Amino acid sequence: MSTASTRLPEGRYGRASDERADRRLKITGAVLGAFLLALIGYFAYHYVGQNKISAEVITFEATSDDSVRVHLEVRKDAGASGYCTVRSQAANGAEVGRADFRFSGTDTRIDKVVTLRTTALGTTAELLGCHAG
Repeated sequence: MSTASTRLPEGRYGRASDERADRRLKITGAVLGAFLLALIGYFAYHYVGQNKISAEVITFEATSDDSVRVHLEVRKDAGASGYCTVRSQAANGAEVGRADFRFSGTDTRIDKVVTLRTTALGTTAELLGCHAG
């Protein structure tokens, strides 16, 4: 006895519906992949290319119950101006102070000690970010 073949004869009934679905999926995947890559590139350019000021907290010291002295090191493009936001928190995690400190001039590296006013004893000094402008 012979077994019956479940395959359709070649070229007689056209392309199978699975082949068409696979082709649509490949095209849709390629379009979505290209869109995702373009979106990542756009955000990367604006994050890296537009951030002209960066900084870090070198040291900090609570000088009294109402102030924290913060030593900032700022790196920026020559001639760029902007500000950095610093905050302080109490031992229980509550925010007790926040301020923006402006930087400008032609120097590309600035070491500056700033005083952050607080409403209670600050136990931390945290740089939240720097922005050009």
